[in-house]
Amino acid sequence: MRDADELIRKTKSLDGRSYGGYKQLIGQWSFGDFTFSIDRVQSDPFAPPSACRILVPLATTQIPAEIAADELGRIAVGDFLARRARKVFGARRSGGKSEAQLRIAPVGQEILPRSSVILSEDGLELRVQVPFPAAGRRILGRNFARFLDYDLCELVYKTVCFGEDDGPDLDDLTGHIHTLKDHVALQNILHERGWVAFVADGALLARASGISDLPMNDAVPFRLPAVLGQETPSPLVQTVELPYAGKISGMAIPEGITVIVGGGYHGKSTLLEALERAVYPHIPGDGRELVATLPDAVKVRAEDGRAITATDISLFIGSLPGGGDTTAFFTENASGSTSQAAAITEAIECGSRALLIDEDTSATNLLLRDSRMRQLVRSEPIIPLVDRVGGIREELGVSTIMVMGGSGDFLDLADQVLLLENYLPYDATAKAHEVSSSDSAASSADSVAAPWPDPAVRKRLLLACPPPASGRREKTRAEGTATLRLNHEEIDISALAQVVDPGQAEAIAYAVRALVTDATGKESIADACARFAAEFASSSWQAFSAGRYPAFLAAPRLQDIFAALSRYRRLKSRSV
Repeated sequence: MRDADELIRKTKSLDGRSYGGYKQLIGQWSFGDFTFSIDRVQSDPFAPPSACRILVPLATTQIPAEIAADELGRIAVGDFLARRARKVFGARRSGGKSEAQLRIAPVGQEILPRSSVILSEDGLELRVQVPFPAAGRRILGRNFARFLDYDLCELVYKTVCFGEDDGPDLDDLTGHIHTLKDHVALQNILHERGWVAFVADGALLARASGISDLPMNDAVPFRLPAVLGQETPSPLVQTVELPYAGKISGMAIPEGITVIVGGGYHGKSTLLEALERAVYPHIPGDGRELVATLPDAVKVRAEDGRAITATDISLFIGSLPGGGDTTAFFTENASGSTSQAAAITEAIECGSRALLIDEDTSATNLLLRDSRMRQLVRSEPIIPLVDRVGGIREELGVSTIMVMGGSGDFLDLADQVLLLENYLPYDATAKAHEVSSSDSAASSADSVAAPWPDPAVRKRLLLACPPPASGRREKTRAEGTATLRLNHEEIDISALAQVVDPGQAEAIAYAVRALVTDATGKESIADACARFAAEFASSSWQAFSAGRYPAFLAAPRLQDIFAALSRYRRLKSRSV
């Protein structure tokens, strides 16, 4: 390994040469307390920045060895230092293309395994991008040398060295670790006690705006629900003991069917959105740190125009005009009802134990059909969710949490009903059942449900379907959390509300690429996706990077890999 002085001399000697000369710097360079590795040099000043790594021994960081030896501790450190790096790197002013700078992947409010900062018992690895400075297409070697000689060490020490006066704070890191471990413990309690979700007393659920995931200033804190019309606490109020937060009270949502009701703008969707995000832990200060949902819960919605491939939607669509097969349904342009039917089926197929549904983003004709319409329309192929949700609970053991504001048809079936008024929850279960029993009008659930399909959800085998060769290097990337691109193919994942980080979308793109390229047809789609999700969860980032060092990935869930793959229009699969 060569030393930093040689790197600085070599960089100065490149001053004024054509930009390709920077490739001479590829390799590892020792800066004493850390190693600076230049792995890939951008082809020109306008190409994506150069890929570099900063390797720091554990002793230099002063991170306690017991943290590095703990899996959750390593995840928390990586997430914490990725945030620290964003702050430190962003505080340094840049002179544009004439000055070098360090860049690291963006972060959101969730604590996730990330490829940008990786901790092991040997040390710490930061994966960064560095735009090498240039004037036009000529190397500004002296500018880069000045960055290497003066700025790089300062940035590294401020980012990862806990013993430095202006370095990260160990107490803050400890709080980050405790927050992650408490959330994991809370999700384990959900499983043990038969709950779907838990919302702690005092949680701040409302967000700053529709485009910001930051907590809202002066948001109404969540309050423990009382029984509607009484002052007695609801049976939903429960207490849990967590490793670091200690004993906390909150609202536990049991398994079964939960209906959230209330007037417009009173907090129904805000609560559901908090639950859909609570499959992940959140950073200290977010307001949702002690809100948890089963990690495999899936938000399902209508999605006009999506592709559906060999999905069994017979649970909801009994037959189609012209005799179309709904046990292995294909379309490249789904309607609202067929798309939501497919989303529910796919969630169940890949092992989800809870469905999250909002009336506002659903196909009304898939949710329910009132008694008058049943009498008038006798050849309706759609079996609405109101006729199926009880069977989904009883036959499949899958719970449902749904927001309903315009229809009371699900009240007959609900195990618990929550009423939101001015963002405050009330247990309205008894009142809802009273209203249902006294209602003289027949509800849509009064009809005899259609026969239950056997099996309810078919297994599907994945058949290899590589994208067409283009004569160029394969391109795999994500555009935010909305779109995946595989060469010229596009996958719309904008409806996947629980893909919350651009790094997750990027990781899903790599997984889909591998799945459609290397599939053998010998395993189900769910099993194949589970295999890739396990590799991401164990931080095996190299499996998807063709020998490179991916710096912008975050671990996605099995359910979201599965959902993205199911939307790939070139996918070929068959039911068995």
